[in-house]
Amino acid sequence: MAFTAVELIETKRDGGTLSDDAIAWLIAGYTDGRIPDYQMSAMTMAVLVNGLDESELSAWTSEMLDSGELLDFSDIAAPKVDKHSTGGVGDKISIPLAPLVAACGVVVPMISGRGLGHTGGTLDKLESIPGFTTELDPGRFRSVVTDHGLVLAGQSETMVPADRKLYALRDATGTVPSIPLISSSIMSKKLAEGLDGLLLDVKTGSGAQMKTLDRSRELARTMVGIGKSYGVRTVALITSMDQPLGNEVGNANEIRESIDVLEGNGPDDVTELTLAFGEVMLELAGIEGGKDRLEEAIESGAALQKFIDVTVAQGGDPSVIEDTSLLPMASEEAVVEAPRSGVVTKCDALTIGLASTHLGAGRESMEDQIDLGVGITILAKLGDRVKEGQVLARVAYSDEARWEAQRKFLASAWAIGYTDPETAPLILERIE
Repeated sequence: MAFTAVELIETKRDGGTLSDDAIAWLIAGYTDGRIPDYQMSAMTMAVLVNGLDESELSAWTSEMLDSGELLDFSDIAAPKVDKHSTGGVGDKISIPLAPLVAACGVVVPMISGRGLGHTGGTLDKLESIPGFTTELDPGRFRSVVTDHGLVLAGQSETMVPADRKLYALRDATGTVPSIPLISSSIMSKKLAEGLDGLLLDVKTGSGAQMKTLDRSRELARTMVGIGKSYGVRTVALITSMDQPLGNEVGNANEIRESIDVLEGNGPDDVTELTLAFGEVMLELAGIEGGKDRLEEAIESGAALQKFIDVTVAQGGDPSVIEDTSLLPMASEEAVVEAPRSGVVTKCDALTIGLASTHLGAGRESMEDQIDLGVGITILAKLGDRVKEGQVLARVAYSDEARWEAQRKFLASAWAIGYTDPETAPLILERIE
């Protein structure tokens, strides 16, 4: 059937339903360049506003998945399990988690993404390691997985190319927080990996794409349903994202903190989530031992060695793992100080994430180059007692004008009061 992009945009704009054939034409046309970015931007905005029904979402995900090559690891006997986060501020969990789980005997063919909006991206962080290549063709991807039981990469030009283009477009057009677009993006990439199990970390709160628990539940259930429909056992954990995870927000500085976790010295919240996620991934793989097995992999150095091995395999310089001072660091430093004495009642993830992005640690347009050395080190979080003038955060930046534009905004992330705030548990719900 013959369609036009304008016709389909108008249909979805007005709350109509797109046929399977229309969706197939749309995804294929955007992937091969017949439909330009500006028209697909209009379509993604229409989807953000009016959604996709169950039939549309199934067709959209299927067309995304079939837009490129699928991976087949059926010849590898070990269980294959991956994890994906919907994105948060300071969320570097995938970086220590993947080698930790792989060190316990699970194959982790992890396909990750770049930063979306105010949330950081695993690929951008990994590329802080000099030489680390996240763009692998299918042959090299398979080789790294076969040799190490782990790969940390993005989709190649031929692997789910529709999502590769849409992912960057959504980041630059304000269409990130769409449940159908998030679901189809994540699940098309993950289903292309030939997995036995999948863990989804669905963030909720200020710094998440989903701000409310109800929206987070909807997203989790949608993705779990897609996974089940393809025969992949899928578990979603809804986790809190009202304040940043860990103490570091940025790219290279989050690699430093990830290495701390693998060495057994990471912040309590990052370590707790890493171990909790690891337990679920081992469960999905049918491997017994749980937390004890994971802690042993850290204590023995096996998890850190796995990260070193995959870094070398993907062209990275392992010396920066042994000496993290060699990682990029922006040349200028400033601090945010407490305006009064009291207790921290707010450490807002969204504000900190936006400030980090505007300072250069994220993208404001599709063409932007990230400054890997820009970062914010958080020294006071919810419930901490501080004195007037105490440093709440240290900021590494490169551009003085950018810092001056963000200085007051970043300071507004903290509120100092006199009563202890209520804090949510890190893991709120499990959906499967």
